[in-house]
Amino acid sequence: MSRQPLLQRSAAEWGVRVVLALLLAAIAFFGIARTTAYALREKDLALAHVMAPSDGRITALKAETLLQSGVTADNVRTIERFAVQALRQDPTAVAAASALGIIKQTRGDAAGAQRMLAYAERLSRRHLQTQLWAIEEAVAKGDISQALRHYDIALRTSRQAPDLLFPVLEKSIADPTVRAALVRTLAARPAWSTSFLDHIAGTAPDQAATAELYVALHRIGVEASQGAQAEVIDTLIARGNHDAAWQLYREIRPSARRDRARDPRFALLLDHPTPFDWVPVNGTGISSSIQRNNDAGLFDFVVSSGVGGVVLSQRQLLAPGVYHLKGHSIGIDLPEDARPYWALACGDGEERGNVDVPNSDQAGGFFTGQLIVPADCPVQTLMLVVRPSYKVGGGAGQIDQIELMPAR
Repeated sequence: MSRQPLLQRSAAEWGVRVVLALLLAAIAFFGIARTTAYALREKDLALAHVMAPSDGRITALKAETLLQSGVTADNVRTIERFAVQALRQDPTAVAAASALGIIKQTRGDAAGAQRMLAYAERLSRRHLQTQLWAIEEAVAKGDISQALRHYDIALRTSRQAPDLLFPVLEKSIADPTVRAALVRTLAARPAWSTSFLDHIAGTAPDQAATAELYVALHRIGVEASQGAQAEVIDTLIARGNHDAAWQLYREIRPSARRDRARDPRFALLLDHPTPFDWVPVNGTGISSSIQRNNDAGLFDFVVSSGVGGVVLSQRQLLAPGVYHLKGHSIGIDLPEDARPYWALACGDGEERGNVDVPNSDQAGGFFTGQLIVPADCPVQTLMLVVRPSYKVGGGAGQIDQIELMPAR
């Protein structure tokens, strides 16, 4: 039997195998090139596009990158060309749909722009550029609720969104209509709400509006953090807006009264006290704190030898008149000229009267006195001041009760 047909079949088989191998190699090459190009897209987009010119995702990114640099008469056709090409290569390229919609908008094609926006949103709600575009559209129409809906989507789905949108949103809360709509959005407690409420405490240009936002949210059970509330109150006081500061404070401390000192038994143990709360003062040679004491608390201070100054304070908004101060101390044992005293200082820092605190072994540790608020002193600070003591170990003591109220 002749072996020639077998040899011919063998050669044909080898030919098929070679073609298949080359085909598989080509597929692998283009697959690797496509994968490598996509991995390079953020570092070198031009090279990525050369390596995979048919990848719609990369072509769409070309259009989006050009768009972000600004639409001009010179590049508008190029952006459009890349966007159209990308959608032909990959109909799910959301960046291309968004870019093409914006180009249509700049050309006055409102209907076409809306179609592309709707298409882009159907493709993905996570695409930031689409949400930014939707926000602009809603703002242009005066549709605040719709704008905030897209803010919410963007802030929930993009890590970049807070850096872009928080600064815009913090300026907008000065508008009562925007603020009311934002309260409704934050009522759902989106994941970004806490970081936003903390953010505006230190950056919002209108802190009175921030306080009003916090008040409105508090009334529906949504709380800004204790630190954020304290920072806003402190800023408002520093800017002289005591009424707005008190309105927020009164909201978060419903039992607080403006005609007397608050928290007479030091029951509030706060990580972030506001100026309207008791604020322990610490510094070189001064250590003070409010500590738990059975069902209430007490104020404890220790000062080094030769050191004196304010160790405790609380901001007041007392009306002019005579006020009665009484309290109780523990463990104070100092020479007469080194004993602490309570003082009431006006906004300019000038003391307008004081009440000495005797040693705790006198009168069972109880002390009383009077302080007068003059008519030219609308804002005051009640302070515990420690005089320097040169005895070994310095000075120390505790206050577990202090009241300041209108004299009867």
